[in-house]
Amino acid sequence: MGKFERKFGRYAIKNLSKILVICYAAGLVINLMFPGVRDYITLNPYLILHGQVWRLVSWVLVSSFGGSNPISLTFSIIMMFFFFSIGRTLERTWGDYLFNVYVFSGILLTIIASFGVYGFSALFPPVKYVEYITGGMEGFMAAVSPVFTLYYISMSILLAFAFTFPDSMVLMMLIFPMKMKWLGYIEGIYLIYEFAVGNAYVKVAIAAAMINFIVFYFMQRKRRLGSPKARYQAAVRRREFNNNVRRETKPAGVSKHKCAICGRTEITNPELQFRFCSKCNGNYEYCNEHLFNHKHVE
Repeated sequence: MGKFERKFGRYAIKNLSKILVICYAAGLVINLMFPGVRDYITLNPYLILHGQVWRLVSWVLVSSFGGSNPISLTFSIIMMFFFFSIGRTLERTWGDYLFNVYVFSGILLTIIASFGVYGFSALFPPVKYVEYITGGMEGFMAAVSPVFTLYYISMSILLAFAFTFPDSMVLMMLIFPMKMKWLGYIEGIYLIYEFAVGNAYVKVAIAAAMINFIVFYFMQRKRRLGSPKARYQAAVRRREFNNNVRRETKPAGVSKHKCAICGRTEITNPELQFRFCSKCNGNYEYCNEHLFNHKHVE
């Protein structure tokens, strides 16, 4: 337990994964009953600076907005249970504090990224958008703000779970069994594709949500593999150990036991037992057939 966890761990929100799923479900219900409410809860820095401060929190509901057809609803419900399952497992494995840090760092970085986009766009107006969107910067940010949602943060949770439990099995589409590491690879490739083909705002949203996973990945990798100096020292020790084992191991085919009478060994006759005679003058070894009927060496 680090000093920050000892100091702030008691403030960690318990069952955060359940709260995230409740937000997901609430957003889904709101979208079905009041579709137009989306425009009032997105992460729009322009309107936040003009008094609509609730958007700093309400934007977490936007992630669940999708189609209202039965297939889309079914998929949303399946994903809701899936993310609750993996989030709950990570909470139990990492502890409430670390899971809180992971999730809220993604949320905070997403908010910072949205304000960064707004500040950059205010200094360097994107003419090709302003020409087609009425309302100037307010209209432009209204078009861009839906990009900043919990979707990419949820994907970072999935990647963290796949990295932590690579060999755990899940049912893809509730039918095909698949290890989490392969699902993580598929999701990682898809995010890279989205980053490559998406516009600048999509790139910023993905990068902001994935920073926490990148930091987590390298921290865990360093913990597993150690520092370069530690890996070098471990390699030296491993090489010395292997050299000592090779020196002390007898070549294959060389026997350890040999009867002084018949010359048989444990290699030629593995069924025999060999013992040294305490009455012989010297180290003479005999098989169990000659141990008691040989002539003792004076």
